[in-house]
Amino acid sequence: MVKVRAHLIISGKVQGVFFRYTMQQVASTSNVTGWAKNTTDGNVEAILEGKKENVEKVIEWSRHGPAEALVKNVEVQWEDYTGQFKDFSIKYF
Repeated sequence: MVKVRAHLIISGKVQGVFFRYTMQQVASTSNVTGWAKNTTDGNVEAILEGKKENVEKVIEWSRHGPAEALVKNVEVQWEDYTGQFKDFSIKYF
């Protein structure tokens, strides 16, 4: 069982479309921990941790997002797994 960490920057029409909320649901049902937040430049940033196949499932979902989203790009940077999160949360700052 390989655990991984991915740092995502999702760009496009991703704010005001329940992206973070829906990502939280997808991540939680996939046993992925971490967080998602809006950035000042209109993107969504997220950290995902968990089993590699589960993290990849959430990344794949993020390429289209919820129904109202229009995702243009998903940057993925793989990092070392830390195990620092207990759940998946939405950050508001």
